[in-house]
Amino acid sequence: MPSPVLTRAEIRTVMRTVAARLLEQVPQLADRLLTELRSTENAYRRIPEAEHRRDLEQGFRAGIGAVMQAWPERRDLSHAMEVGARRAEQGVPLDSLLRGYRLATQITWEAMVDVVTAEYPEAAAALLRGAGRLWHGVDRQAVVAADAYRRRESELRSRRAERAQALLDALLEGRADTAVVRDAAAALQVPQFGRYLVVATRADGCARPELSRRPAEAAGLRLLWRTRPDCELVVVALADRDPDKALAALRPALPGRAGVSPVVEGLPELSEARRYAVLALRTCREGEVVHLDERLPAVLSVTQPDLAERLVNAVLRPILELDPHDRDTLLATLSCWLECEGSVARTAATLYCHRNTVFNRLRRIETLTGRSPDRPRQVMELTLALDAYHILATPEREAG
Repeated sequence: MPSPVLTRAEIRTVMRTVAARLLEQVPQLADRLLTELRSTENAYRRIPEAEHRRDLEQGFRAGIGAVMQAWPERRDLSHAMEVGARRAEQGVPLDSLLRGYRLATQITWEAMVDVVTAEYPEAAAALLRGAGRLWHGVDRQAVVAADAYRRRESELRSRRAERAQALLDALLEGRADTAVVRDAAAALQVPQFGRYLVVATRADGCARPELSRRPAEAAGLRLLWRTRPDCELVVVALADRDPDKALAALRPALPGRAGVSPVVEGLPELSEARRYAVLALRTCREGEVVHLDERLPAVLSVTQPDLAERLVNAVLRPILELDPHDRDTLLATLSCWLECEGSVARTAATLYCHRNTVFNRLRRIETLTGRSPDRPRQVMELTLALDAYHILATPEREAG
């Protein structure tokens, strides 16, 4: 005779009876799953075995117990949420977490079949009809656990990033002792001792650097970015790379002008490198990328602004008192002549004027300042004064 069709109420009764029997086997079920996970998943071996066993037993009790509860009363989802968040903290991959749920379902189902076959053979049809409830319940647990895992992982990633930035700040500001240097190297994933550059960069004009232009790497170089109110800092882990080639690879990501520090030999020296890079940046004109060692005389003006202003007044004041057109013409000619290494012909070609025009302007500069372009010491004074003038005038121009 065909088996009678069971009502939903009868199916629920049978499933609850089987679930109650399985609750007695929870330690054995947990032990089976524990052995399988720890033998095949390296990530689970980082969890203390006693803790892992406790979590699995609680999970089986919550999951099997859910079969005995009405849907609104289910408490297995809160356990799944707790486990998902904890596994993210323990560094267990999400795939491993979900595999654990699949294995737990398989073990539970096999145990149910064994119980029904041995003790309630007449309930086989009810078991098959109730299977959907079991699979759906476990699926909900896995979804909840995965969501909790992702949320916790995102929180942890954000905290790690904040901590890494705080450690980088400590290095750049000279507040790092030996322990901080060690922690920073681990958090930033860079060596404690090795070759580093620091680049200080600032957007030209009204441009603003885009976050998407801050790569973590450039041509295989590890880059660490830090935004400051007046500039952005980039720490470049050079390893064995040539500094000039490294800077060329970084250049497309820079928002504008940039000052480059000398190479330093480890994280403890980053604060000094940062100071040098910022000083070099303060000597830059629009679009320039300069090394500190290329601008040492100008850096002296940056570090002594009162003396720099005095130098400008002592040397260039007669030119600065001219009307703006004459002033700018003479200063541009002097600047171009210095950049052309004193070549009148090259200066004339650059300025698109006759050589005699350049000679006349140089003579006029000599008359006004009392410094001759033919005397090296006086040329040095003109050079330093012109650098100081540009440095002192830069904030005014940018503000405008």
